[in-house]
Order: sequence, then C-alpha cells, then structure tokens
Amino acid sequence: MRQILTTVFFLFVINVTWGQISSNPLLSEDVEAQKKWVDSVYSTMTLKEKVGQLYMVQVMSNQDLATKNKVIKLIKEQHIGGVIYSNGGPVRQAKLNNELQSASKIPLLIGMDAEWGLSMRLDSTYAFPWNMTLGAIKDNELIERTGKHIGDHCKRIGVHFNFAPVVDINTNPKNPIIGNRSFGEDRDNVTEKALAFMKGMQSAGVLANAKHFPGHGDTEQDSHKTLPTINFDAKRIDSVELYPYKKLIKEGLSSVMVAHLNVPSLESRSGYPSSLSKNIVTNILKGSLGFKGLIFTDALTMKGAADFDLTGEIDVAAFKAGNDVMLMSEDVEVGILRIIRAYNNGEISEDRLEHSVKKILQAKYKVGLHNYEPVGVYNLTKDLNRLEDDILYEELLENAITVVTNKDNLLPIQHLETKTIAYVEMGDDTGATFFNELKKYTKVHHVKAELLGELIGKLQVYNTVVIGFHKSNANPWKSYKFTKKELAWIQEIAKTHNVVLDVFAKPYALADLKTIDNIESIVVSYQNSKIAQQKSAQIIFGALASKGSLPVSVGAFFKAGDGVKLNDIKRLGYTVPERVGMSSEKLKVVDSIAQSAVSRKMTPGIQLLIARKGKVIYNKNFGKHTYEGKTKVSYDDIYDVASLTKILATLPLLMEMEEQGIVSLDSKLSEILPEYKGSNKENITIKRMLSHYARLRPWEPFYYHTLDSVTRKPSKKYYRTTRSEAFNIEVAKNLYLRSDYQDSIQKIIRDSDLLDRLRYRYSDFPYYILKKFIEKHYDKGLDELVQEHFYQSLGANNTMYNPYHSISNKKIVPTEIDDYYRYQKVHGFVHDMGAAMQNGVGGHAGIFSNANDVAKIMQMYLQKGFYGGKRYLKPETVDKFNTCYYCEKHNRRGVGFDKPQLDEEGPTCGCVSMSSFGHSGFTGTYAWADPEAEIVYVFLANRTYPKAGKNLLLKENIRTEIQRFIYEAIVD
Repeated sequence: MRQILTTVFFLFVINVTWGQISSNPLLSEDVEAQKKWVDSVYSTMTLKEKVGQLYMVQVMSNQDLATKNKVIKLIKEQHIGGVIYSNGGPVRQAKLNNELQSASKIPLLIGMDAEWGLSMRLDSTYAFPWNMTLGAIKDNELIERTGKHIGDHCKRIGVHFNFAPVVDINTNPKNPIIGNRSFGEDRDNVTEKALAFMKGMQSAGVLANAKHFPGHGDTEQDSHKTLPTINFDAKRIDSVELYPYKKLIKEGLSSVMVAHLNVPSLESRSGYPSSLSKNIVTNILKGSLGFKGLIFTDALTMKGAADFDLTGEIDVAAFKAGNDVMLMSEDVEVGILRIIRAYNNGEISEDRLEHSVKKILQAKYKVGLHNYEPVGVYNLTKDLNRLEDDILYEELLENAITVVTNKDNLLPIQHLETKTIAYVEMGDDTGATFFNELKKYTKVHHVKAELLGELIGKLQVYNTVVIGFHKSNANPWKSYKFTKKELAWIQEIAKTHNVVLDVFAKPYALADLKTIDNIESIVVSYQNSKIAQQKSAQIIFGALASKGSLPVSVGAFFKAGDGVKLNDIKRLGYTVPERVGMSSEKLKVVDSIAQSAVSRKMTPGIQLLIARKGKVIYNKNFGKHTYEGKTKVSYDDIYDVASLTKILATLPLLMEMEEQGIVSLDSKLSEILPEYKGSNKENITIKRMLSHYARLRPWEPFYYHTLDSVTRKPSKKYYRTTRSEAFNIEVAKNLYLRSDYQDSIQKIIRDSDLLDRLRYRYSDFPYYILKKFIEKHYDKGLDELVQEHFYQSLGANNTMYNPYHSISNKKIVPTEIDDYYRYQKVHGFVHDMGAAMQNGVGGHAGIFSNANDVAKIMQMYLQKGFYGGKRYLKPETVDKFNTCYYCEKHNRRGVGFDKPQLDEEGPTCGCVSMSSFGHSGFTGTYAWADPEAEIVYVFLANRTYPKAGKNLLLKENIRTEIQRFIYEAIVD
C-alpha cells in the first residue's frame, strides 16, 4: 500500500513540475538537454535581450535595402526574438533569412502566414486549396497530408512557425476577413479538420498556430480596419468558438494567436480588445483551457489594437494580459522601452518575464535552432513545387467538389447521343481549362453573346447548357458574387434548357439565387484553379465520383452537409502517372523517342496517349502536320488511322451482331452472303477469316485496274472530275469513280484464287466482305451504323469517316502527296485506295480520329464492353473475340484483334501480357490494350507524308520501343 501511495505521489509531482511535461507542447523529446540549453541561454541574457525576445517583426524579401537595414538594426540593437515573413520570393527570402540569422546573437524564430501554403505570401511557391475547400472533404487523412506538405515547404525555406490553421467557425456568411479561410460553420467539422492539419504540419517539424482566439468567425467587420464585436454570451462562445481550441490543446497545439475583438461577455471593459484582456488571455486561454504553448498577439499594427492606446503602451498591455510574443509592433524600440520601464517599476515580475522568454527559447530549441543551419538555395524553387504536391491537390479537389442538387439525375451526363451541349462562361476569370476538359468527353460548343436575346437565340440548338461561373483564384478575399445580370441570364437559360451550374467560387455565391426550380444540377467547385476546373469537368461526365459536402449553409436552399454522392460511370479520367503507379520521370524517355522520330523525319507529327487504370496519364503531341508547314499537332487534330478501322468500326458492329445471334464465329460466308455459294470461299468461317487463317490473298490493288494503260492516271472510263449519278464515288477532291465499281470490287474478291496452303496470312479481304454483309443487314452505311451504335454515345465525336464533309482541313492531318493514283495531296480523304473506292467508307480503312477518342474505344474493350454507364458488349463477347484460336498453328491473331507475338518478332515490345490486344495501321498508327497491366496505348502518326516509301517507324521499332518504356515506367 505504501509503495502504491509513493508512486501516486511521484506521478503527481511529475505532472505539476517542469510546466506539466505531458501537456507542454513546446518540450522536445530530450527534455533535459532542452532545459539545459534554455537555462544556459537565459542566464547570459541582459534585461533588454530578454525583452527583445518577445518581439517578432514583419520582413519582406522584396523590400528595399534601407528597410532591410532597419530590420538588421533591430536584430543587433533591440535583440528581437524573431521575424514574420510576408511578400517576396523563395530564393530572395532564403538568402535574406540567412543574412538576418547571421546578424542575430540568438537564432531568430521564423514565422509566416502560410495558411494555404507559402503562396499566400511568396511568388513561385505552391498554393494548396483554401480551408473552405478542405472543409468539404470527408477524409481527414487528406487534410493531415495537406498540413504535412505545407509543413515540408515551411521547413525547407527555414520557417519554424506557420500561423495556421485558422480555427474560426464561419457562422456569418458576411464575414469579410475569414470566409474561405475557415473550414466551415460546423464546429465539429472545423475542429476535425484543424486537428488533422495541425498534426500533419507539426509532424514535419513546423509548429502550428490556432487563430484567431477566442473566435473571429461570426463577425461582419474586419479587425484590420476596426474592432469587431462578438455579441454572444459566454456559454455560446464556450460551446462553439472555443470548442476547437479545447480539442487542439489536448492534442499538442504549439501556439495560439489572440485576435483583436470586442467580446463583452468575456471582458467587462467596453471596447477593450481581446488581445489586451487578461481575462481572455490568462484566465480563459491559459487557465480554463490549460494552454501552455506560445501565445502570439495578432498584428499590433491592425486597427483593432492600434487605435486603442498609445504606441508602446499597447505592447505593455498585451504582455500583461498574458501574451508571449508581440507580433508586428507599431514601434519595437518604444515597446521594449515601455516593457522595461514596467519591469523596473515592478508592474512586471521577473517570473512573468522568465515564463515567456523561456517558452520562446523552448520553441527555438524544439525547431532545432540550438543547432542552426542556413537555408540552402540549391533546387529551392523545385523543392517547393513538387509533383507530390500536384498529386495531393488533385486528391483534395476530387474529394471536395460538391454536387448540391441533381434533379432528374442529369449528372453524370450520359446518353451523349441525345445531348447537344453548350458551355456558357460567366464571372470575371477564365474558364478555358474547364471548357477544354469538357470537350474531352463529347462535343461541347462555347456560346457567347453580348445580349441575352442573342444568347438565347444561339442556345436554341442545344438541349443542355453547362454554365461555368469563374471567379478569381488569386486569394480568398476576391469577389465571389454573381452580378444581377448573370443571375437574370441564368434564370432565362434555365427556363428552356437543362442546366448544369458550376460555381468556381466560395459556396456563398449561391446565396443570391432567388430560385433553383429550373436549374437541374448545381456543382460547387470552390476555386477556379486549373485542377479544380479539370476535376469538376470529370465529375460532370462521370469519370470521377462526387464526394464533397457543403461546409456551410447557403441561403434558403442549401444546408451545411448537403452533397449528392454520385458514382463514377467508367469514363476515362485524366491525372498524373504517379496516381496509377507509374513514374513521370521514367516516361520522359517516351518524350525523347517521340521527339527523335519527328526530328529524324520518320513522321511529320505524332499524337501519343497512355492510360492506366482508367486514367489518361500521358497525352502529348509532337511535330507538325507536315515537314514544310507551320501547323503544330494539337489534341483535337485527327489522323487517318488506316487499319485501326478494323477494330474501331467493323469489329464492334460484328461483335454486337454475334451476341445478338445474327451471326456466330462459325458462320460461313455462304450463309451470310448468298453470292458466295459455290465459290471457293463458301465454307470459310468468320472465325478463320478474321483470324487471317483462311487462305485469302493479302490485298488487291483495285485502283490499278482503273488507270489508263498509257498515262497510268485515272482512266476516263472510270472517272470524272464532276459528280453525277453515274460517277458518285468521291475518291479525292474533284475526282469521282463510277458508282457501279464497288460491285466490281466485291466480284474480284469473290472470284479471287485462294493461297496455295493454309497458314497465317494477313488480309484486308475479310473487311470488304463484312462491310457488305453488315450494310446489307441493316440497310445502312457502315459510317452511319458505327456512329449510331457506338461513337455518338461514347462521346467519340472526333471519330468519323470522310471528315472533309464536316471538319476544316486545318484540323485534319494530311497523309500523302499521291503521284500514282489520285495525283494530289491526300488531305481529308482516306489514304487507302480500296477504301477511297468505296466512297471513303471501308471496313478495313477510312476512319479518322484523335488519340483521345481511340483511347475511349480501347478502354471500352478493356472494361469488357462497358463505358460511360452503358454496356455496349457483354464481357464474354469481348473475351470470345480476344482469343487466339490458332496459336498452336503459329498464328497469334485473335478474331479481328492482333495479339502479342508467339516468338521473337511481332507487333509488340514482347513485354505485354498475352491477354493484351490491339492493331496497327499503315499510316503509322498503333493502338494496344492490356487487361492485366490495365494499360491503353495509342500512337497516331502520318509517317506516309509526303511519301509512303520506307516505313522507318516500323524499321526502327519506334512504336514498340515506346511501349517497352511504358511498361518500364510501371512502379507498383
């Protein structure tokens, strides 16, 4: 019993000595070493040096020499304890910091306002989302990571104290100074977010600061300009405003900043600032809440304090109230003199002074200033703008963006074949990134007008309108409101259209909406950063789920916590390689290979796309349309994809017919086309034909039969330069083939000899045959069918036959200068002669597309026939066609799909899975999908321009070398 009592007494003594070790957030792991250093430094200090430690002055790295010299003078003569950095640049600040530290006898404690990152004050540094945005996120682990990242940046630049997080509970929408800086209006959500942020930042070795005590959230005044009043009773303040402080203090909060507020229920003196109130600072913060960390005043130059008393006297009052650090005093020298005078007059005791100075020294030891090292400037800017910061920012916005209403389930937008979509831009900032991201999913037109009537007129051809409200992302205080004109226009548009209103500003913008009856969907994206715009577009089209919840109530229609949760519908998203287990650094080799191919004139230009796990992580363009031209390749340029047509057009239609029972893989030619009865091909099955295992000849130069035997140019027997009923097949500009010649092509194929033995032999003939069968069955052209059945609903709006009918040649990449058949530049017309002779619509060639669209179709295959919320094909159908039925016969082919090589040479790098599939095209194109690695790879080129000649892309294995490096970039 005696031993137990002794132990209890010992524990009690431990808990009440050395500043209550368990709850003192300024103590380091090695308490004894810290105490020894603090005591030794303190014992050598003069009274003036001790008082000087209480001061932290503002410094800007972009200030002039005279101002810098004044600061150095304060360091040397007034012995100030620290500086708080404001505007400037990172390298300039690091150099200045090193200079100021070298001038100080005791290393300076460096503070900074970096609530959303160093970018709050410094150029060329990273800006994370504002607290209001973070408040919409459910996953607090993301908030902790944000604190850690900001802490990493602060530590890298030599900052020890970050004056963050803001824990004000923004219950007043009209708050002019907090607003976006708050995590929201709900005390529990604010507390959870602040706690996570604090833990993350302090885990990086940077001390946190909760502000603005006792609570600046419910005010309509700015303490920078006046003394705001908080008119609530003590019970309300204790249960709401003080709630976050109680929780954070228990978890090791390092410091608190006391605001300049008039709080009558906590301070009896009328108009007396909270920062100068002993009851608020000492009795409540230090006493009732038991806080033992550093206590900072808010800037003493702010009108909320500066207008209260004489210069210097404010400093004395703030110190007497219980503050440890006088932040940004109006006059440091005068303030120090006044505190020394108060000390000498007995108004301030030695114990009181020692208490604060030793706390400051404890903080300096904890952040490593007992072993101070200068800030290194090498790679500083790069270290403050890391790839992992972009990754985190993406995750934050993906989790924050909030769908607050979604009538009739308009979002995510589906059934694209029924949608005509316009984008209308509002606000005072750009929405270009948002618009470009929307266009990745389907055809979207940017509609502009000066007058409402003109706008409504232009919108008549659209049934869906996405309104982007874009406000400046420069800082949280920028204007966020709709104009009266914008509010009126939104209501008028909504009367006659399905509307998605996307607000790239703080959610309070919605407060001015008089009604939401006619607005189907409202999205709050919180900020107008590029990443916010990209992610919001992806949520609208279902590439991402919506997860956010409103952190505040807004007007009559929306309450804190509102948020419609939407699942993704398996459309391609867009992100960085590291999000899907790949390395950006390793993919730089791909850049080099593609650029080398262009530089060495293997092809004038390239579009190159890589997707993994349903996310496009690489989408770049190289070179120009032609060697001699000036037009650079852009994302929405389209290429003649040549034989990719086989798997992009004919094959999906046939797969659909097979699962509907119209045909089977064992269907014979004589069964699907009666004219093949009695021919040498009557018993050839679809499986054998599409596996290139049917003894069919590789190809036939059909065009050659239509050339003049003397001039070798198009014969007048077969061609005219003007269109007529008899000559209606446009093979090139102003060149028309006889309308009946397509029958001749089919007859040539039907009557052609078979190869002498059965072996793998690639042939285009199956796709001429299947084109006829499919068109005959549906009584429609292949070009119409593939649009109706696949492309329109997939959002593959850049994929088509005969693009010259609907797209400017400026967006179509030319394929060849033809000097053997059409004798002109082939531009907008299909390169393949046989496809051209079928009016540009071949089963084997004729499709034009861009990399993004090809990737959608390949991703649909990869997802076993499902894409964008729609099932196009059954999984078993995809598997059936993606099977090598004749591998034992040394034939690698699937049914329509090419497959990896069975020996050393073949169509891939040899590093893909055997379940992978794809195809290549004569013009230099290549598309490949790997279900096991979950990779889609698309390579589009016009290597045939100006002459088909030598296929250097193939000879140098450019496409498969790139594929090899794609797989080497996988790191998970």
